[in-house]
Amino acid sequence: MKELQNWFKAKTLILTHGDSDGICSGAIAKTAYPDAYVYFTNPVNLLEKLRLIEDVKTLIICDIAIDERNCSELHAALSGLAEKCNLYYIDHHPLPKSCEKESWFYHDIEACSSELTYRLFGERLDRDMRRIAIYGAIGDFCDSTPYLKSWVKDWDKRSLYFQAGTLTQAILYKGREYEFKRGLLEPLSKDVIPSNIPELLELAREAAINEERLRLFVKYNVEVLRNSAYIVNTNNSISKVAIYAAFYGRREVGIAAEYREKKGAYDLSIRSRGEMDVNHILRSVAPIFGGSGGGHPLAAGARIPENSLNAFLRAFDKKLGEAHE
Repeated sequence: MKELQNWFKAKTLILTHGDSDGICSGAIAKTAYPDAYVYFTNPVNLLEKLRLIEDVKTLIICDIAIDERNCSELHAALSGLAEKCNLYYIDHHPLPKSCEKESWFYHDIEACSSELTYRLFGERLDRDMRRIAIYGAIGDFCDSTPYLKSWVKDWDKRSLYFQAGTLTQAILYKGREYEFKRGLLEPLSKDVIPSNIPELLELAREAAINEERLRLFVKYNVEVLRNSAYIVNTNNSISKVAIYAAFYGRREVGIAAEYREKKGAYDLSIRSRGEMDVNHILRSVAPIFGGSGGGHPLAAGARIPENSLNAFLRAFDKKLGEAHE
């Protein structure tokens, strides 16, 4: 309730994703608009949140993919808000075919949202904030763009990767603890290095120890299909699990699924080690089973109803095989 009260009072509102790129994007946006209130959300819940917004002057949305199932409704809601406030929608995920681009939509699949946010608000920012954009890019595997390659030259690359790794490991380790993430965003918006944020180094260390246990668990428990390998309910970072599932399953695509009791569904992370566009395949297969999904060509996510998981995994695997032909 308190969070909703803060939201309703905010004249500047930032809606962003809760991963490292989303947090860094939100931090950069908050540096540009210091009085903004930050709320974490995701593609599935974005439309619902937009309908709660009443009296806001500036709305900034970062790193939230367009959900194919409600693309038209989302466009209508955003267009209505754009008539009443300054709207900035910053994203880098592949768009549904039916998605219409508008002047308030800042989109580029070649760059991460952190980079795009810095480039958009650069005139309001100190050049040192590029460092935060670099952390987000490293955490989202988007650190090879022309801008990033240029910005990295201004810093010791080894230090950048240490700080980005510390931040990303801690974020993944804490999972869905959004108050923790909000606590990170404030110092990042003031260009505090992650290793100087209280408890972050110890959390990163615990995350590394936990990841090693996780790696070994996946090694001995991964399930293998013809074109993909998967593992279910490790109660851990599903993005890391998917990477290890592909490696130890000796398949091009790795899948990790985690059951969400409140949703009655499984959340999935899918990683491709090669040229397979898992985003494209996922968008075509997930709706067949009452689910939704999407992301990037080599990294995507989905939510699948609990009773449909096994059928989905096999249908998705079959589509992977057909794409190879």
